Amino acid sequence: MHLRRNATCALLFAAVIAVAGCGSQGTNTATGDASSSNTPAAASPAAASPAAAGTVTMTDPWVKTMKSGMTAMFGTIVNNTDAAVTVVSASTPVSPRVELHEVVDDGGKSVMRPKEGGFAVPAKGTHLLEPGADHIMVMDVKDPIKPGDEVAFTLTLSNGNKVEIKAVGKDFAGGNESYDPGKSGDHSDHSGHGESGNSGGHG
Repeated sequence: MHLRRNATCALLFAAVIAVAGCGSQGTNTATGDASSSNTPAAASPAAASPAAAGTVTMTDPWVKTMKSGMTAMFGTIVNNTDAAVTVVSASTPVSPRVELHEVVDDGGKSVMRPKEGGFAVPAKGTHLLEPGADHIMVMDVKDPIKPGDEVAFTLTLSNGNKVEIKAVGKDFAGGNESYDPGKSGDHSDHSGHGESGNSGGHG
């Protein structure tokens, strides 16, 4: 009887240990599943919103259609950051020569010239590029730019950051501003903004 009682107790003890082990294993699996299911929740779209807001962008970018020669790109530069930024240069695959320009009044005549210091955009502010004012001048364009064409541009900021945009080709009957030979150096040969056809004045 004593031996049977000890054997029974031993069996019961072993069963308890086995059940406890199974219970412990199930708890660990549930914890792993919970941690896995929590991972996507941590990477929610809301977490990306501040980063998207803290950028420099451009709204409604467009470029004047043309056959060849010169054109210009316009739009509104938007600074969503908490610090002022300056656009110091621009580039595009369609031209080897791209410059930041402004239009000033010189004795009643609109004259284009390079923009000293670039386009400054205040924190949380904007800077408008429009015909007859600040714009991005695109020179030595060989292929036509037609209405609806998308032209890639890269704006370089003073902090080294790049802003990639796509401007849409748009017909526009521009004004007659021209370079001032006395102020724009070797640009004086571009008076009138280009050759015949649709590559004339853009502002």
